[in-house]
Amino acid sequence: MGDYRIIGRKQTKVDGLAKSLGATKYADDLFLPRMLHVKLLRADVAHARVVSIDVSAAAAMPGVHATLVGSELPEKFGILPVSQDEHTLCPDTVRFVGDPVAAVAAVDEDTAFEAIQAIRVEYEPLPAVFDPAVAMRNDVPALHDYGDDGNVHKRVSMEFGDVDGALAGADLVLDDTVFFQGNTHLAMEQHATLANPEPDGRLTVWSSTQTPHYLHKAMSKVLGLKPARIRIIACPNGGGFGGKSDPFNHELAVAALALKTGRPCKICLTREEVFYCHRGRHPVLMNSRMGLNKDGSITGLHFQSLLDGGAYGSYGVASTYYTGALQTVTYRVPVYRFDGVRTFTNKPPCGPKRGHGTVQPRFALEIQMDKAAHALGLDPAAFRLANLQPPDSVTANWLKIRTMGLRKCTEKVIEASGWNDRYGKLPRGHGLGLACSSYITGAGLPIYWNRMPHSGVQLKLDRGGGVTAFCGATDIGQGSDTVLAACVAEILGIELLDVHVCVSDTTLTPVDLGSYSSRVTLMMGNAAIQAAERARDLLADAAAEKLEVPKGRLVFADNTVLDSEDPERSMSFQQAIVFAEAKFGTIGTVGSYTPPKTPGRYRGAGVGPTPTYSYSACVVELHADEDTGRVDVDRIWIAHDIGQAINHYLAIGQVEGGVYMGLGEALMEEMAYRPRRAGVHKIPSMLEYKSPTTMEMPPVETFLIEDPDPEGPFGAKEAGQGPLLPVMPAVANAVFDALGVRVDQCPITPELIVQAMENPDKRSGPKSYPDLRIEKPVRVKTAEEGGDGYEVDQVRKKKQLARERRTDEQKTTQ
Repeated sequence: MGDYRIIGRKQTKVDGLAKSLGATKYADDLFLPRMLHVKLLRADVAHARVVSIDVSAAAAMPGVHATLVGSELPEKFGILPVSQDEHTLCPDTVRFVGDPVAAVAAVDEDTAFEAIQAIRVEYEPLPAVFDPAVAMRNDVPALHDYGDDGNVHKRVSMEFGDVDGALAGADLVLDDTVFFQGNTHLAMEQHATLANPEPDGRLTVWSSTQTPHYLHKAMSKVLGLKPARIRIIACPNGGGFGGKSDPFNHELAVAALALKTGRPCKICLTREEVFYCHRGRHPVLMNSRMGLNKDGSITGLHFQSLLDGGAYGSYGVASTYYTGALQTVTYRVPVYRFDGVRTFTNKPPCGPKRGHGTVQPRFALEIQMDKAAHALGLDPAAFRLANLQPPDSVTANWLKIRTMGLRKCTEKVIEASGWNDRYGKLPRGHGLGLACSSYITGAGLPIYWNRMPHSGVQLKLDRGGGVTAFCGATDIGQGSDTVLAACVAEILGIELLDVHVCVSDTTLTPVDLGSYSSRVTLMMGNAAIQAAERARDLLADAAAEKLEVPKGRLVFADNTVLDSEDPERSMSFQQAIVFAEAKFGTIGTVGSYTPPKTPGRYRGAGVGPTPTYSYSACVVELHADEDTGRVDVDRIWIAHDIGQAINHYLAIGQVEGGVYMGLGEALMEEMAYRPRRAGVHKIPSMLEYKSPTTMEMPPVETFLIEDPDPEGPFGAKEAGQGPLLPVMPAVANAVFDALGVRVDQCPITPELIVQAMENPDKRSGPKSYPDLRIEKPVRVKTAEEGGDGYEVDQVRKKKQLARERRTDEQKTTQ
């Protein structure tokens, strides 16, 4: 029995998927089986009906323990409740090159790889679509049956105030069309998952996921197991950037095969497979019409976006709204209209990448702001400063602004870069570019709307003076474990090393919704502070009684509890725990966090709100060769409104990591497909997909602007995503300063620069914008017009009020 070590044998009950797959479970430590390795067979056609799948040859190969096909897992899944459109393995239709159709579990990776090559799949080709403008015409059959209009996944239109009137009355109207190419996350660690069927019938899964809570939800649904019998442990990620925030096919397939074989099963995707899993930045074609007065004030904005969503929904509905939501929180836009369309195409599905949905419109808007300044004869920096959205305000689309440190950020990079003395005055080929940005510090609503907390923390205090913090948040390299420990240690006055953390385990830790939307520091941090304050209160009760001093005079610092008026009256933190346990019993506390309500109540108002917004300003200095189009970035200055840095060095690392990623997106990164083999990725490897190396990374001067926000833990805001946003448009604006040409497309490649140099209008980029076929926007009065945050249409307002009541009364599960 080379594959097993037998200890004892007792058959036990199996249920759900395991039973349907013919598995037999044994308990009492019967077997310690050898781990199996899983490989997925992926479609090599972009769109086809699956006529038949023959796995017999693979199943008969030595070392193969099980095969799996789509018909065995009929339940659909997806990250959003409105887009449950994926199967673990495609049972009848494949929708992009790379869609998985079968899986094999074998004794090693080589055997599994050979086995999937032996599987025979017969396809019946179906018409495919690769262009979102074509997808809108619905000339080919719909990829899914639930979209708003055939291959239009989502079509939205919202108007806040009289935009047509504002544009008609403006002294200047700019009309710009800009394209931002899609790109991928390029995390150093590929996706990997290990599933282990426990002897008692439970299932434990370790995975490189950013959202263990939502993976747990999807796995229960697909596998047919009770949630209480599934344990998801999110391993510390070797980078995520949004790319590991969906539940994925491979995670579900490896779990199903573990149940089917009764053995631990592991899968690690190849780099090429990661490119096809994708969920990266959407390619977005944008049109922006901005009205301005001669004095430089903005009169109104009409922004349109067309997203290429790829083959599945993913976060796409939210992505669509995000391309329009945050245009109003950086600069004051008194009236605003947004039209957005996301289409399905036969390409790898797009999803959330760092700065989810806001990066593309920020690129377009910051280029347009630069153009506006020049058209009005104004300095681009002074123009931006004159138009900043004020703090403690409500935007046209009903987003609540609290603290707003963008003025200080902008002034800092202007000063550091010598902008006022150098902009427009450098030698030919050398230039400076400025851009500003904003981003959310956590989404205001959960993916599944309900009234439960977004993050929870439990503390256990032990007699040895240690504190263990339990939280479902996942560290994806941003340092959230350190932040958790720091928040607890600061409140309790103990050393960081005395706080142990237990995170990302759906069985042991309370729910945290996941590491996405720059939410963890604020939401987990506030929950941790609440739990620590409750623990401190218990300890203070016991210590005050023992020291015979008023509780309100006690201070927790340096691992000591002391009287602030008589420091000699003191005890150690460890002693305080012992006295508290004697008084109250075992000491454990909980804390949780739920964001404040948003003032917007219209349909679509759920995307964009946040407890508080962060802000960034960036100046890029570069030199560009007008003959070859080559760009070399010489230096970058960036200032980020962080509220309050909890860990200065972690925050600097996050900011500069965003700069690095932004530089890659600005100059070279793109998801490109072969022109003669539609749907096949052109460069699915790190040898060919270009990203900056240390040779391309310039010196970066980083400034953290601290203005504590009342909503943040100790005043903190996010730093993980926002600093990326201004980098790309700052590069584009610097190219204009260097060569006098506009590149209205990203990445800003040498070919586009040369093309702009040769064009009479000194511009390169998209030439036209398609009709989005918007019939009637949702109309909402602005606060300045006396609006209440609801739609003007009273019938729709009543429906929204009814939806809110149902949410309050009925939604009790996530």
